[in-house]
Amino acid sequence: MHQRTTLIVTAAAALTVGYALSGAPSVTALLSAQQRAAAAVSIAAVPNQVGGQDVFGAYDVVPGWPKDLSTIPGHEAWTFGAGSSVYAESPNRIYAIQHGELPNIKRPPTRKLTDMGPSLSFPIGRLPFRDTTSASFPGNGGTGALAEEGMQAWEKAGNKMGVDARMEHQIMVFDGQGNLHPDTKNFMQLDQKIQRAHSITISPYDAERHVWFVDDHKHIIYKFTNDGKTIVQTIGTYGVPGADGTHFNRPTYLDFFPNGDFVVADGYNGTRVAKFDKNGKFLLAWGEKGANTNDTRPGFFNNVHGIAIDPQTQQVFVNDRGNHRAQVFDKDGKFLRQWKFGDNPSDIHMFRIFTDRYIWAADRGTSKILKYDLDGHFLYSWGTWGDFPGGFWGVHDISVDQEGNVYVSEVDKGGAQKFTPRAGANPAYLVGKPLRSAWK
Repeated sequence: MHQRTTLIVTAAAALTVGYALSGAPSVTALLSAQQRAAAAVSIAAVPNQVGGQDVFGAYDVVPGWPKDLSTIPGHEAWTFGAGSSVYAESPNRIYAIQHGELPNIKRPPTRKLTDMGPSLSFPIGRLPFRDTTSASFPGNGGTGALAEEGMQAWEKAGNKMGVDARMEHQIMVFDGQGNLHPDTKNFMQLDQKIQRAHSITISPYDAERHVWFVDDHKHIIYKFTNDGKTIVQTIGTYGVPGADGTHFNRPTYLDFFPNGDFVVADGYNGTRVAKFDKNGKFLLAWGEKGANTNDTRPGFFNNVHGIAIDPQTQQVFVNDRGNHRAQVFDKDGKFLRQWKFGDNPSDIHMFRIFTDRYIWAADRGTSKILKYDLDGHFLYSWGTWGDFPGGFWGVHDISVDQEGNVYVSEVDKGGAQKFTPRAGANPAYLVGKPLRSAWK
């Protein structure tokens, strides 16, 4: 802040001296000098922007992307449930997953809640009126919750399948305009088996572009052909928790090494990172159960919720969500370093490393996308809370396509969103391009 103030004062002094020595400059010359001085210290995403503000950082939101499920003929009564993951294979093929569908209801009129107490009204203007996380199935979603009791908890709360939610369109594929791709029907083969869709991704080192999907409540990972027609591999034991080479305990995300090996964040109830070779053979695991909120011990986890690999160093970055920190390991699980993302309300759900080799993290608690270098230095953030187009509520995943378009999924607001880079945006404020080393 001191440096910025000094620059501004210096620029102003220069203008004053110029005015005194050469007489009154033209308005055009004066404004040009002011603009140059402002640009030198600007923190705006688009330098020299007149008016406005960086509500969405270096991006513009694409309203109405994707097209609502209610626009499907015969489907008018249903819309997006909790959106837990998104992955952009290309600008014209984007995968998104959700915890099933919810009834398509209009925003209710504001009314006083006299049955709850005086001076209470709902819904409040500009604020969300339905939390898709609690509305979607199943219950018992958080750390330590028993996945096997999830459906019973959801039903015990008074919910009815087919009325309050339904198990359909849990894996979706969209084109660049937000239309459902025909391949979505292929992935719907699992709709009645999936209990809690958590993440979806593709290895950038796989020329066949197999699709990997994680169901954390059923402790299972599926590997699909790219079109979703065939399940070529399953890892884990369906519906059975554990902590060995054939069992997970509510896994969350996975990421890949350049040779095709991969690591799994395991998970909500598990307290480890599991490593497999490119064929799915279990290699090793590391991690122990840690305390919550304040554990600083290396290799101790509470909610292993997010994982990313730096392809250059092959270091593994693990999101120890319960302790608000990133822990960094080598490819064999040796602890290297750690840092905190900040205490409450910070609640990092996951992070990605793109070709720019920065960490881009999604913070559900602050409704922001955060940029860090690989040593944890905070560099930039953008985002704001709300259920309007561009607003965030419960960001749970982030992806970017080859054109630089950014996609997010949201578990509290539901569904997914698309953002496009603003013209003239400072490259330092833009998410890096995706790694696609093996793809044609």
